[in-house]
Amino acid sequence: MRLAPATCVVHGVRMGTEVAGSGRGAGEGSPRLTGDEVRTHCLSLPGAWQDEPWDGDAVAKVADKIFAFLGAGRSVGVKCGANRDEADEWLLQYPEHAHVMPYIGRSGWNTLDLGGAIPDVEILEAVDASYATVVAKLPRNRRPAAAG
Repeated sequence: MRLAPATCVVHGVRMGTEVAGSGRGAGEGSPRLTGDEVRTHCLSLPGAWQDEPWDGDAVAKVADKIFAFLGAGRSVGVKCGANRDEADEWLLQYPEHAHVMPYIGRSGWNTLDLGGAIPDVEILEAVDASYATVVAKLPRNRRPAAAG
């Protein structure tokens, strides 16, 4: 079973089987996405900024809403569905590398491990989908101009 890919456009380029601009996919032996690269990607999205609401726990926000939990750089926490049932598709596809987030998991948030079975492009697509979900819930006057 393969997850339906999220609509993902990064800096105007639709992403396919490789991480845009990196020349790498998820092939064995390929360099893998790092926590710093995920952070850079998050902060490159319109209106995104980094915060540390809890000591040592970095997050990426748009307006005042979190769209990614950046943690220690070994994983990223993102909104993976409108509800737990949708987010559970990640757990079924990647049982060793996708986990329900404590406390907010019931609302569709998962932790996705970097460097494991989840292809880099799917992690970036999940970040973009989480960002889009959060932006869509913002009042129009608080949405970043480039995000619609």
